[in-house]
Amino acid sequence: MSAIDKFGKKWSPQESESIFSKVRDRIAPPPPVRYRITMALFKIKIQKNRLEYTLNKLQERANSLFEKVVDAQVKKDMDRAAMYASEVAEVRKVAKTILSSIFALERIGLRLETVRDVGDLVTAMGPVVGVVKEVKQNLMGIMPEVAFELGEVDEILQSTVTELGEFTGIQMSNIYVSDEAKKVMEEASAIAEQRMKEQFPELPSGNSLNLPAPPSANTNK
Repeated sequence: MSAIDKFGKKWSPQESESIFSKVRDRIAPPPPVRYRITMALFKIKIQKNRLEYTLNKLQERANSLFEKVVDAQVKKDMDRAAMYASEVAEVRKVAKTILSSIFALERIGLRLETVRDVGDLVTAMGPVVGVVKEVKQNLMGIMPEVAFELGEVDEILQSTVTELGEFTGIQMSNIYVSDEAKKVMEEASAIAEQRMKEQFPELPSGNSLNLPAPPSANTNK
């Protein structure tokens, strides 16, 4: 059986040919590649929704804190104004990481849909795994529960990539941290930076509020 025939069976498994295979598959049926990609997409969508929910909550908190900054400044309570301003900056920092993660997950979701529907873009899976790893790492200290779920997605995708590589004969090593994966993360960060200006209140300069600029006001990482 040729590599192409083997890959075709693995992509869309048919009935096993031997009795041994039938017994083996009945005991521990290997999930089809397309099914695993669909499961990864489902998990990514759920985590993306969780991130969006958290982002909305952060936006509400940032708006509330911003109003407190202004109120404290009007009352000439500069210590409290500075404290609230610093907290606004911290919320913005977390929000930017989450927003960047949302855009990155959207991008790889589209890629996985293409791989699932077309079925022959084996090397396209590498950057997807790399992005999942990056997003998981970025969220580890912010939303560990989401990072854990993305860890499961990472395992699904890695096993899929390895299996596809074996059946197609394509060398799949050293593709997880690729230039394309880094490019996706950079683009997601740039989009998040722009959206932050639109969705989150940005404190005026220290002169406008008579406040020192908080140390963490710069959300660029």
